[in-house]
Amino acid sequence: MSASHAAGGQAAEFLPFTRPDIDEETIAGVVEVLRSGWLTTGPWNARFEQALSEYFGGRTVRAFNSGTVTMEIALRMMGVGAGDEVITTPLSWVATANVILAVGARPVFVDIDPRTRNLDLDQLEAAIGPATRVLLPVHLAGLPCDLDRLYDIAARRGLRVLEDAAQAIGSSWRGRRVGSFGDFASFSFHPNKNATSIEGGCLVLPADADPALSERYRLQGVRRFGLDGMDVDLVGGKANLTDVAARVGWGQLQRVEAFNARRRELARAYFEAADAAGLEARGVQLPPREFEDSNWHMFQVVLPAQAPRAAVMQALKDRGIGSGVHYPPIHLFSLYRKLGFAPGDFPQAERIGAGILTLPLFPAMRDGEVERVVREFSAVLREFGV
Repeated sequence: MSASHAAGGQAAEFLPFTRPDIDEETIAGVVEVLRSGWLTTGPWNARFEQALSEYFGGRTVRAFNSGTVTMEIALRMMGVGAGDEVITTPLSWVATANVILAVGARPVFVDIDPRTRNLDLDQLEAAIGPATRVLLPVHLAGLPCDLDRLYDIAARRGLRVLEDAAQAIGSSWRGRRVGSFGDFASFSFHPNKNATSIEGGCLVLPADADPALSERYRLQGVRRFGLDGMDVDLVGGKANLTDVAARVGWGQLQRVEAFNARRRELARAYFEAADAAGLEARGVQLPPREFEDSNWHMFQVVLPAQAPRAAVMQALKDRGIGSGVHYPPIHLFSLYRKLGFAPGDFPQAERIGAGILTLPLFPAMRDGEVERVVREFSAVLREFGV
């Protein structure tokens, strides 16, 4: 019998690498919004922003239609533009670097720490130059960077910080929730995140930032006064969040702590199953075993060189298990090679980016499904001599 079939000849249910969990109360709430006649940015957006502000310790928060535009707007609010440099990691979703180009600045990459897969702070200060304006760390898979050290570097060097916390809602750093302190912090509510608004994101603003300016960047640069007054004095975009999306996001925010607790349980189960299968001894690199600060957005392994990723992914798919790649190194994309980046520039990001594989992890997974994933993954590795 094929390994992709369960006992009794029944095909195993396909297990995606992630799946959002929208409850019936939220679905009913969306129906109410649709019937209300107010579909675009309105009362639910305001309610969602207020709930986010409370979640992030009373800081000012504005919601947007993606977690990409939030970063671009933050850079614009900081005055970053042509001639400026922003330091970031090469191992992230390409949006992290694209927003730097979008405002006319230049990304400066620093290699990653091979254990955490986040920006290597030991190499960071050497990359700071006279044109550096902003440090843009990424909390990959929900595991925060060392924020004490990062902010110390920023303060000593007179730099701003924009945290790409797209994957880090509910993560913390030494007992403080990510986004509840620091400079700008950007979060994503894409469907694969720990809390979703279908599409969307939010920007947590520092005390010296003008919320009205973020709102003008969000909607065509418009400034309104009185009943009929309007002026435009900057180039804004179309980045507002609909009330339909805000209602979904609000419902998800009520459940995100329970979601994250379940993710931690599943991550612990992964380590137990991986240890039983001897995966580390067979050359598979597991993520850091961190259960205080991480929200366990993803469970990512790094494959040994003799197990080609695409073939492993196809074999897992044949066995009814989805997987993902998060992420190929940004500096090796054609757009960034044209800027002068080349293979060999950031060896840790290149090694990990070539072998990193995201395994299924989402709150609705059943207890036995982690064991199933590891069992099938282990069997696939044996096919490649691992």
